[in-house]
Amino acid sequence: MGLRPGHCYSSIKHRPYTRVAITVHEKNYIGTVPPVRIRQFNMGNPSMPYTHIIDLIADDAVQIRDNAIEALRISINRFLIRNVGKENYFMRIRVFPHQILREHKQAQGAGADRVSQGMSHAFGKPIGRAIRVKKGTIVLSILALPQHVNLIEKTLEKRAKSKLPCSLKVKTHTDLKSIGTLPRKAIIEEKIEEAKPEEEKAAEEKAAEATEKIEGKEDSKKEDKGEAKKSEKTSEKKPEKK
Repeated sequence: MGLRPGHCYSSIKHRPYTRVAITVHEKNYIGTVPPVRIRQFNMGNPSMPYTHIIDLIADDAVQIRDNAIEALRISINRFLIRNVGKENYFMRIRVFPHQILREHKQAQGAGADRVSQGMSHAFGKPIGRAIRVKKGTIVLSILALPQHVNLIEKTLEKRAKSKLPCSLKVKTHTDLKSIGTLPRKAIIEEKIEEAKPEEEKAAEEKAAEATEKIEGKEDSKKEDKGEAKKSEKTSEKKPEKK
């Protein structure tokens, strides 16, 4: 059987079901934890000098399944790679699926009507994960260059509506720190770039000293050659004594 419609799990009326204790098993309320279907949370190139950040904001309090976020991520990421270039943007998923969904499994197939009614108020078994989103929560953020801002805004408006079960709005601003810390790779690259000028200066100074030495040697050689030629010419011009 395929996935049930998203509206079956979009309500946030009931109490959250998130208690997973790894170290203290006695306080673990959930026996088996379903895997996270979101493959990546950071995509693109984090080391470019970006000027704008585009946020996708949820305008309703709703529960979003992780497969919906994964579908949104794939759709937008592929579009940006084709139309913007994988080195010209950085995208981050700003939410994590802590909520564990549970369902009372019922019998399916012909003649299963008598069994499929099941228990009333059944607790159910874990079947997946979801994200509990409040109104105003940032679901996704993209760092962009100024020439790509309009294209990314239109992309988020068109593609996100069909993937998520809530009304959305797109906000563009220049507070790049709001996206949080960049991945470790980008921080290391920034440190390397900061350290490069000093190393380059030292290398340039060494190269200049080496070239000066070489030029000095060449000048001394030229002077020696010039003096030798002059001495040869003067010896040729001297008249022989009779």
